[in-house]
Formats: sequence, structure tokens, C-alpha cells
Amino acid sequence: MVGKEYKKPEYFENRELSWLGFDERILGEARDKGNPLFERLKFLSITASNLDEFFMVRVASLKDMVNAGYTKKDIAGMTPQQQLDAIHDRVHTFMNTQYSTWKRSLLPGLVQCGLHVVENHEELSPEQGRFVDHYFMENVYPVLTPMAVDSSRPFPLIVNKTLNLGALLKKKEEKEEVLEFATVQVPSVLPRIVEIPSTEKGARSVILLEEIIERNMAKLFLSYDVICVHPYRIMRNADLTIDEDDASDLLKEIQKQLRKRRWGEVIRLEVEEKIDKRLLKILRKEFEIKEDGIYRINGPLDLTFLMKMYGIEGFDDYKTPRYIPQPVPELTGKPDIFEEIRKGDILLHHPYQTFDPVVDFVKKASRDPQTLAIKQTLYRVSGNSPIIAALAQAAENGKQVSVLVELKARFDEENNIAWAKMLERAGCHVIYGLVGLKTHSKITLVVRREEDGIRRYVHLGTGNYNDSTAKLYTDMGLLTCSEPIGEDATAVFNMLSGYSEPASWNKLCLAPIWLRDRFLDMIRRETAHAKKGDPAHIIAKMNSLCDEELIEALYEASAAGVKIELIVRGICCLKVGIPGVSENISVRSIVGTFLEHSRIYYFLNGGQEEIYLSSADWMPRNLDRRVEILFPVENERLKKEVFHVLEIQLQDTMKAQVKQPDGSYEHIDRRGKTALCAQDYFMEYAKSLNRSQDESMHDRVFVPAEPMEE
Repeated sequence: MVGKEYKKPEYFENRELSWLGFDERILGEARDKGNPLFERLKFLSITASNLDEFFMVRVASLKDMVNAGYTKKDIAGMTPQQQLDAIHDRVHTFMNTQYSTWKRSLLPGLVQCGLHVVENHEELSPEQGRFVDHYFMENVYPVLTPMAVDSSRPFPLIVNKTLNLGALLKKKEEKEEVLEFATVQVPSVLPRIVEIPSTEKGARSVILLEEIIERNMAKLFLSYDVICVHPYRIMRNADLTIDEDDASDLLKEIQKQLRKRRWGEVIRLEVEEKIDKRLLKILRKEFEIKEDGIYRINGPLDLTFLMKMYGIEGFDDYKTPRYIPQPVPELTGKPDIFEEIRKGDILLHHPYQTFDPVVDFVKKASRDPQTLAIKQTLYRVSGNSPIIAALAQAAENGKQVSVLVELKARFDEENNIAWAKMLERAGCHVIYGLVGLKTHSKITLVVRREEDGIRRYVHLGTGNYNDSTAKLYTDMGLLTCSEPIGEDATAVFNMLSGYSEPASWNKLCLAPIWLRDRFLDMIRRETAHAKKGDPAHIIAKMNSLCDEELIEALYEASAAGVKIELIVRGICCLKVGIPGVSENISVRSIVGTFLEHSRIYYFLNGGQEEIYLSSADWMPRNLDRRVEILFPVENERLKKEVFHVLEIQLQDTMKAQVKQPDGSYEHIDRRGKTALCAQDYFMEYAKSLNRSQDESMHDRVFVPAEPMEE
């Protein structure tokens, strides 16, 4: 057991503040002039989108705790109220930096590259004004619904995350200045970015939709004088509370809760910095929000529009060249994927390698006369998912198709409900997750009848079955027909669909019952090796690390002399550099073109190296409240490939930031070191594998990065 000396609150960082640190690292990419200008727009958009979700879920959860009188401290010794206070202070500073980046760096940069963003409709030239007014009457006016508020018309529902214009009005020819409030939602069905004639030859100009509406606001209230108009936006509590034990129908319960989400408590109000005080007073009263929840913004509200700006045609010279995922050499030109899997396990590395083999695996099984059954878990899928279509086709072709669709995948609930119903109509057996747990594991099982009997083919992955995000997220997957893994896969689906729980597993390890203990055992095994004076080494790559028990085990291992190298993209509650506790632990975060999403775990194990891939991070939710899978990579060639990924990421000197004892992150000092960006390296590496397809895949020679000079 881990000693009490590792449980001190000062040994842990608060989870929420650590997450904000991650968003600050993304903001750092938006501020980095070494990145192409339009890539910086994209990073700034991502920070805004991330912050929205952070408020809707994490801040909302803390507010619920405070409202309930909950005062228990977190692992870092902070009460919910202390966390909220610290969050508001830090977010106000963060948003100031967001908008100074937009105003002082990105806007001037856009002008230099020939794109002028008109921020204020009063700056329009006469020609531009005529164009905008015509555009309003033809395209915008018919869509708008102006809503006045008076004794007969109560304050309307303001939908979460929508952009709105609030106005104060005064009846024309009224002597007394009696102000009335009205609001108009900026319609999301129309483009927020509108291109307009440019005043400069060779340049292009755009204006935001809310500026067009504000300019023409008087046309919506003909009997009134418009005293002032200001944009505002609210964030509501979107953290669903589902009592699964009392829900007779989980599908109906989630649909009911989704409707309630529209009326969730307002937890953040964004307003224009120059907003009229009288208008703000009305908004504050209606939304019942305190001062620390009001964010006054010097610039356009909701910077997520910058992702649309990134998509404006042209300006390719200011964007990173689009990367095309490469074919998987083992499968290139091979029509029978099952035959290739029988030859040996196949490792997939997305997005450097295409996600097509995963889609083809399901598609071919759906049409294959030898396929008897297909079973799959789905957590998040794309809007027009080819995998969903293939599963439906398989059921229509008479295959036994069982699909676990996780309805509780946050913000994908409605999407997943629609897919689940569609699959049911096609004849699939659909399971709506498990009571009290989210099924986050990524596993597909195909059962075939072959000449020598029944054979099971399995895909296991670290990421979702989403062909869209597979182009943006780094993930790894394994295609295998290993009999032990096939038996385990069958046991997984029997456990998910019924009450069958195997007494033991061959190769797979599952949360929430076995995985925590497995990780602890492997960490403690390295500790034991170190105490005997043997080499001991752990490398772990994940999205987040905030599990108290695992962190304590890592501290004990470090104190015993285990070398621990962590690659943690986001939240990391572990502190480095604590004397006698974490001096042998390093933590780095890589923020780049792709979202680092794969989970890889390496243990030296006295020279009998073990490498695992998993759907699980080292977080309590993954280990205790989700169905997750850890699976081994046992083929020696593939083990080298996975270790190669860790090796290169640990050598990254361009995008890696290293955690400091004070909790901050710093870029690596590149003096005397080779310039290496791991993501760029793997893009080139994937291309090189296809340039040498004639090379035997089983004799593949790795091209290591140039060694770093000490």
C-alpha cells in the first residue's frame, strides 16, 4: 500500500486549473508567430470552444456543489467555492489574452494577407453599406424573430450558446423616456461571416452577421427609436443528471433530460465591453447572474466563428498544407482484409495512416457470405457515418448484428439516439449502454465461418469509430484474429448484453472491475524492480492524469528510483520535482496540428517489456465509472512500432512543453538539440513506408530521429 506521505494536498494540482493550463497551451499556439496565420485562427477558435464546454460541464458541476452546500475538498485541498473563485480569476485573464491576441496580432495579420474584417458596421463605405442593407432585406430579415418584452410578453427563452442582440427601445413621439427591452437571436442557419465588396483592389472584406443585423435593427421595430443595441451570449448548465436506477426507459429519460438542458441555470454571461449599463442590468436580473459570471469582451463574441474563417477559400499560403492519411502498407492492393489479418496482427496509426481499413473491416463483413455476426461498441460517430450504414446493411443481409450505442456520450446524446433508432429499424440488436456506466471502449468483433471452423476477427482501438475525427486525432488500433483475444472479445459483448462475467481473461483487461488494479500492479512491479537495484522504467501517454491512487503509486515508484516519463496532453494533477517524491518523473504535453488522443502504456518489467494500448486515461471516471479496455501489443515488430511512437514523442523539441515544479509548462530549450516535431515526423514516416512497399513488412527498418545532442 502507498504510504500517507504521498497523500499531502500540496503534492497535487487542482484538476480544473490544470485543464485551464491546457487551454492556455492551445492559446500559446494561437499566439505563436511561427505558426501559419490561419492555423493560429483555428487554435484561437479551439480555445473558445473548449472554454464553452468547460463552463457547461465543469463550472456547472462546481456551482451545483456550492448550491448544495457541498464543502469537501478535492485532492489539492480546495473546496468547490475556492475552485470557482480561482477559475473565474484565471478565465478573466485568459479571455483578455484571447482578445488581445485577436485584436493586436491576428486582425492586423489578416489585413496584411489581404483579408479585412469589418468589426464595426459604422466603418462601412457607402457602397459596402448599400450591399449590406440589401443583403439584410433579401437574406436575413425574413429569418429573424424580434421579441419584445412587456406585461403580455414575458422574457423569452434564450438558448444556450446562441448569439443574441439585446436592445433598449423607446416609443416614437413619447415625451417620457420609458425604455423597453427587446432581443433578437442571430440565426445560426445563416453564415456568420458575410463577404462584402472590398474598398481595396486585390483585397477581400468580410463582416459578421450580427453587425449587419445591428445596423438594420430599426427595421425590426418601426414604431420605436432604438436607443442602444449590444450583443450578448449565455452559457447554461448542460451537465445532465440521469437517475438510471429509477428510469424504466433510459432512452426516454435521456430525451427528457436533453429538453431540460435548454432551461439549465445560466453560469456565464458574455457581453460587449461597451454595453449600456441599463441593458446589462436587465440581463443580470433575468439571468440571475453574479458579477464574477459576467465577461465583458472587447471584440466579437463567440470566437468559434474563426473556424469558419479558417475555411474561407483561398489563403492557402497562410495554412499548413493539408495532410492526406497514407494507406496501410499491409493492406494496400489486398482485396481480402480477413486474409491479411490471418497472416498477422496489423497495427493502425491514425491520422498518419488512413481510417479506411476500419470502415472496410465492417463494410466487407456486412457483405461477406461467410460472416455470421458483427458486434460493435459506438461512443461517438460522424454525422454521415459509413460504419453505421454498413452495420444497417449487415442486418438487412441477415447477419447477427449487435451494437452498443452509448447514449450518455456528452453532447452527442441526440446524435446517438437518432443512430440507435435507425439501427433498430434496420434489424440490429441495440443496447443503450449499461446502468451507472458509460461504455467508452472501442471494440469490433466479426465472427466468420471458415473452412477450418469458426474464426473471430477483432478490431481494438484507442479512439472512436468516427471517420471524421480520425483525420484530426492521433489514435492507434489493432486488427487481429488471435484466438485468445477473440475469446475475450466474445466475453466482452456477452457481458455488455447480458449478465455473463468471465472468471478470467486471456489478454484483455476491463474497467471498472479489473483495470485499476492491473495498472497499480504494473506500477508496483516496477517499484519492486527498482528497490532490488534493477533498471525500472515506465512510459505512459494519455490525455489526462488525475487519479489520486495512481499518482500516489507513481510517487512511490519515483521515490524508489523508477524512471517515469509521462506524455499527458491535457489535465495533469501530478506535480514534478518534489524532493524525495517526484524527482524521477517528467511530464510533457504536445499540442500540435493533430489532437493527441492515443493511450499507450510501457513497462520495462525487468527486461520483459510490455506495451499496451487502451481507451482509458488515468482518471477516476475511466477506471471506476466506464467500461474501458486495455489490450497488449505482443507481436515483437509491432511492439517496436509502438515504442517508436513513444520514443519520437519524447524527443520532440518543437511542440512539446515540459511541466515545471510550479505547475507551469515551458517549451524545450532547443540549443544544442535537433529540431524535431513528432507529428511532422510521423507524417513523413507514414509516407516513407508506402514508398518502400516492396520491403518485407516483417523486416521493416525504423528510421529513428537524429539523436539529440546533450
